[in-house]
Amino acid sequence: VEVGPAPEEPLHLISPDVASRDIDTLEQEARAPVTQLREAQERLSRLQQARRQVKALLGLNLSLEELRETRYLNVFLGSIPSDNVERLQTSLERVPSVLVVLEQDDRTATVALFGLKRDTDILLRAARSAFLNLFDFPPEAFGKPEDALEGLDASILRTKEQIKDLQTTIQRIHETRIRRLHLLLWRVKASQAIVQAIAHYERFRYTYLAAGWVPAAKVETLRRRLAEISPETVLELRRPTPAERREAPFEFDNPPLLRHFERLVAIYGYPNYNELDPTPLIALTFPLLFGAMFGDAGHGLFLVALGILLSSGKLKALRTFKSWGGIVIACGVAATFFGFLYGSVFGYEDVVPALWLQPLKDTTTILMTAVGFGVLVLSVGMILHMVDAGIQHAWGKLILDGNGLVGLLFYWALLGLAVGAFNVQIPLSRGVLLTTAGLGAVLLFLREWLLSLIQANPSAEEQGLGMALVEGGFELFEIILSLISNTLSYVRVGAFAVAHGALSLVVFLLAEMLDAQHGVIYWIVVALGNVAVIGFEGMIVGIQTLRLEYYEFFSRFFQGNGERYRPLSLVESKQA
Repeated sequence: VEVGPAPEEPLHLISPDVASRDIDTLEQEARAPVTQLREAQERLSRLQQARRQVKALLGLNLSLEELRETRYLNVFLGSIPSDNVERLQTSLERVPSVLVVLEQDDRTATVALFGLKRDTDILLRAARSAFLNLFDFPPEAFGKPEDALEGLDASILRTKEQIKDLQTTIQRIHETRIRRLHLLLWRVKASQAIVQAIAHYERFRYTYLAAGWVPAAKVETLRRRLAEISPETVLELRRPTPAERREAPFEFDNPPLLRHFERLVAIYGYPNYNELDPTPLIALTFPLLFGAMFGDAGHGLFLVALGILLSSGKLKALRTFKSWGGIVIACGVAATFFGFLYGSVFGYEDVVPALWLQPLKDTTTILMTAVGFGVLVLSVGMILHMVDAGIQHAWGKLILDGNGLVGLLFYWALLGLAVGAFNVQIPLSRGVLLTTAGLGAVLLFLREWLLSLIQANPSAEEQGLGMALVEGGFELFEIILSLISNTLSYVRVGAFAVAHGALSLVVFLLAEMLDAQHGVIYWIVVALGNVAVIGFEGMIVGIQTLRLEYYEFFSRFFQGNGERYRPLSLVESKQA
């Protein structure tokens, strides 16, 4: 039963016993015709099989009764694999018997095996070893094969009519009972939700006390609805404390264009109200990263069309992915944009001029640009970490953390030294960069010890300076390793852009090999190759984009340990 919209009737509480009794009543009303339908379908299958078997006996001038009721002879009728016919004949060479092949094709043969009653056991053993499948005729099959066919055809026709009548009866039962089932379903859902909610309420002699969370924007709606239900309700409101804000369930509040990307954030984890919601950022960076790696105007437009199809929900098989349609459209638009920058349309790089560069010809440039973009993304992540720390008044985390102010300056100083090593002019001198990097390394090395002094942590002081320095050394090494690996991870953005062009080139080379005249085969290979590139590389690029977002970007600032806001509601979109 589809949940559908709530019925107009009041949804009174219903006990499990009453619901179970109503369901049993409905089930009993439908059980008899359903059982009869199943039996009729099984009988039809047996009759149709018997008809095929009898049809193979049309060459015999004997009735089925004569074949079944012989006095001195055994008659075995059945089907056997064609390859085993000779094997069966060979195994019965010394046994008085006759094997008649009535019908045969490449796979099976219909045979009649005649033998003496005294040799029954020998005949059966030989038949089994040759995988002879004996015919079992129903009572409707009697007389000569021609007469048996007529009887079976009549029985098949009657059974089909019976099946049709039973299906009509079951459909009528469904139509007349569906409204009762729908109302019962909603009463059960309503009762379940109310009982679960009441379990959390404090009950006094004449009143219930319910406490919970409600978004500030929905307070007036809640007040109005409570007043409509009962004028005797009292609603008390207060703002949560900073500690309570961390525990408050989180509800996304983004513009419609960004809501598609909330599911990507939710996969990683829900924010809490003491940190920033990264949805606007992932709505920008996810399509950009995907498009840069999947840059092709033709492939991008294909994704746009696919996203529109998913969002429409017109194809039943794709309705499960309807909520992903907006993300696919955004990625398709970005891929189209980068496709024009790269001058690539369905793998062709000579149809439109490249507005920027061609990945296969400017590999170094695109790889270095990808690393530069990675530096920007990581820096933004560290700045957001400091913003979150400021919201939480965690000043030590803001300044001394590896993703805080010291960590950011240390990262930039290392980048400056690395760039300067290639004789690239930068505005800061090497001495300033070395001093900043050295000071940052010292502060990060002494981070735990400095925090213990600032926060006057007795347990940290008891641990001693030596242990703090050991931990600091390991943490500094981990920070440096993380900065290097995360930065270099963005090389894959440029690498996949190059790989996308290379895969398209392989498709054209294969098409050229199979049809150098550019005929029908050439274009079939090109079309199928483009579909394969879109499907295979599109999936891989999507996974890599998620990895860059989650492990390189989100890990810098986003905790994702919040709890989803789940209001008391009876409305669901799934099947019950």
